[in-house]
Amino acid sequence: MSALTDWQTAPALFALAALIGYLLGSIPFGLVLTRMAGLGDVRKIGSGNIGATNVLRTGNKKLAAATLLLDALKGTAAVLVANALWGYEASLVAGFFAFLGHLFPVWLGFKGGKGVAVYIGVLLGAAPLMMLAFALIWLATAFITRYSSLSALLAMLVIPVALWVVGPEKTAMLVTLLSVISWWKHRENIARLLAGTESRIGQKG
Repeated sequence: MSALTDWQTAPALFALAALIGYLLGSIPFGLVLTRMAGLGDVRKIGSGNIGATNVLRTGNKKLAAATLLLDALKGTAAVLVANALWGYEASLVAGFFAFLGHLFPVWLGFKGGKGVAVYIGVLLGAAPLMMLAFALIWLATAFITRYSSLSALLAMLVIPVALWVVGPEKTAMLVTLLSVISWWKHRENIARLLAGTESRIGQKG
């Protein structure tokens, strides 16, 4: 392909990457799994979220683990598929839109989760070592504080900084953007953490 052809086709390829990413990200595994298990609508308990932390409030640890895994893998799949088809930059586009798809799924009136699992999955696809670092930070903080939200917030603060140090720059830009958006989605959790009323891991309601 010539440089001109690449320039002409790039917007269409990025649009396809965005569409694939969004559709993968918008699959509400937490809602699907809890309904299949006969536990009703997970949006009607706890925080009303469709993510793994709220699924855990049903008391079913296996479903919560499955939700975490599947939500993460949809982010990983978006990155890897787009990278295989269209290259590195398209993979970042797909990862970003997978994240947005989880946060704003069209099937649920654009009311989705907070994106932590998909964030982890995007890291797995785009920067695997940083995914491991995220997991270690999350686990250590959760062990000490028993706050899932605080664990995620701290990890999402550290990982972008680390990526700006080690690169690549475009991946750092993507992860920084994901962190900013997820912090915004966690604003109610932040308020509860400051007030001392945030639910701890394993606590119902």
